[in-house]
Amino acid sequence: MAKVSARLRKLCLALPQAEERETWDHATFRVRDKIFCMQTERDDRPALTCKAPPGSQAVLVGADGKRFFVPAYVGPKGWIGMWIDHGVDWNEAGKLITRSFEMTAPKKLLKQAEQAASQTSKKASASQRAKTRKTATRRATRKPAKSAQPTKKRPVR
Repeated sequence: MAKVSARLRKLCLALPQAEERETWDHATFRVRDKIFCMQTERDDRPALTCKAPPGSQAVLVGADGKRFFVPAYVGPKGWIGMWIDHGVDWNEAGKLITRSFEMTAPKKLLKQAEQAASQTSKKASASQRAKTRKTATRRATRKPAKSAQPTKKRPVR
């Protein structure tokens, strides 16, 4: 089996209930036993393949045939291949992987993940608001800064 890209693994396994399994001598990433991404080799070059919405494969391969290709076996089903050996745009790869995951994962799982993300976001913004209030309170109760002007010395009696 080819060495799995650490970045590819990190992107895939960050998704809810994603798991890695070796199949056909390749790393496959699955959600509830359904493959959403694979690391493969073609012409001794490492690549990732994942599901793509209808029409995306033709657009991506047509726009940049040096980075994208139609993978063997799953290409006719609309999957897209992306080379991951030179100058990879990992943000773009992450978007392709996430979209593939969303096309594969059960809708109930996606809804739960969305709700969890929403709760995390609410907690984070509540925490940020509390921090802002604390800072504002400290500033309001802080003694005013002493004037920068020199003070006059009083004569001693």
